[in-house]
Amino acid sequence: MSTHTTKGVLGDATIGELEAELRGTVVRPGDPEYDEARAIWNAAHDRKPALVVRCAGTADVIRAVEFARSQDLLVAVRGGAHSIAGFSTCDGGIVIDLSAMKGARVDPVQRRVVAQPGLTWADLDRETQAFGLAVTGGLVSTTGIAGFTLGGGVGWLVRRHGLSSDNLVAADVVTADGRLVHASAEENPDLFWALRGGGGNFGVVTSFEYQLHPVGPQVLAGLIVYPLAEARQVITGWRDLTAEMPDELTTLVNLTTAPPLPFLPEEVHGTRIVVIAGMYAGAIEDGETAVRPLRTLGTPIADLMGPMPYLAMQSLLDPLWTRGAHNYFTSAFIEPSDAAIDAVTRLHLTTPTPFSELHMHHLGGAYGRVPADGTAFSKRDASVLCNVIARSPEPTGFDEHTAWARETREEMARHGDGAMYVNFTGDAAEDKVRASYPEAVHDRLVQVKDKYDPTNLFRLNQNIRPSRAR
Repeated sequence: MSTHTTKGVLGDATIGELEAELRGTVVRPGDPEYDEARAIWNAAHDRKPALVVRCAGTADVIRAVEFARSQDLLVAVRGGAHSIAGFSTCDGGIVIDLSAMKGARVDPVQRRVVAQPGLTWADLDRETQAFGLAVTGGLVSTTGIAGFTLGGGVGWLVRRHGLSSDNLVAADVVTADGRLVHASAEENPDLFWALRGGGGNFGVVTSFEYQLHPVGPQVLAGLIVYPLAEARQVITGWRDLTAEMPDELTTLVNLTTAPPLPFLPEEVHGTRIVVIAGMYAGAIEDGETAVRPLRTLGTPIADLMGPMPYLAMQSLLDPLWTRGAHNYFTSAFIEPSDAAIDAVTRLHLTTPTPFSELHMHHLGGAYGRVPADGTAFSKRDASVLCNVIARSPEPTGFDEHTAWARETREEMARHGDGAMYVNFTGDAAEDKVRASYPEAVHDRLVQVKDKYDPTNLFRLNQNIRPSRAR
């Protein structure tokens, strides 16, 4: 059989030559594992690549990049396959699949870890927690480390230790010309700056080196659930408390629908609720003091805030975010004024499915102390990130759900400066790129793109187009 590319026909012999040079494998249409190999976490994107290259190591990545360039193939790079916007798959091109590259080497003395891009946060957390160490990871532990880090990375340690990308100290990158380049503050510092927030625009990262921090193994963390009737009171009280919260405490408000879980009274199942979720990255007794005011914001339906393993908190939400649903996430950095709280409370009543949510993440702390020009992730002055999530198990009506999310994001954006979080932009479009990066940052990213990917081989992302593509 043959598969089609932008140049015409890509024959079996051509693919066979590629396969012979790999330690990994190539999956093509018609192979028994093709449908499994092409599927990603977000079922909203049902794409059919010409081939999936399952890389076993850096040499395979280099060969896959060279092959894609020589055959003029559209390139999708896949780590954990959680890309909400569908960047980890494509139609008619090549998927460079890194999911088998799961090595991790922890140095507990220097508090560093060198990690390969196929790791999920569950994988990496297990390795680092063996030494009582961690770095800011995703709120859902099945998320891959790679795309999450390159776009910033907001998690339960963001106020104590900054973004995941703030803790990146070095990376190995296969660039568009097939070179392996090391990026750090000392070596290729322009690329290092761009990797921390600039997404997958500049190459395929085959190794991430992170600074680790003492965390756990026990933390004070969990959820406090309040009724819808107290939503405005609870959110306003939470907003007022954030002004004095210690850096060790990261919290968010989740406006959602109560799932049928045993810790919630049966009568609230399927009703709208307000959840305060948080984690204290410090001594348990200090955490008890810090979270006490969160328990008095209203009349709790359930209080599940208490000591638990860090690994448990990292995976607490996993059962609610399994693969195979249709998802559209978007975002806006906002200031939580009374008007913003009125808006988010009202919009909570319009969520199109029981699985759709509005989140308000408290930022500041270590996140806000990074200089705006220190990394490509430059939005350091906002106090709250509002995420808008449309989610449905079924495709029916999902276009309308997506429209709701876009309209809701636009309304919430009026309570900030219009900026959005690059990892939660929903889809690829020029307006999303412009909302993710201020003009000066964007111009600097273009300079890095011109140097490392002048032909825009890596364009399935919030794309920074090189000068020649304009």
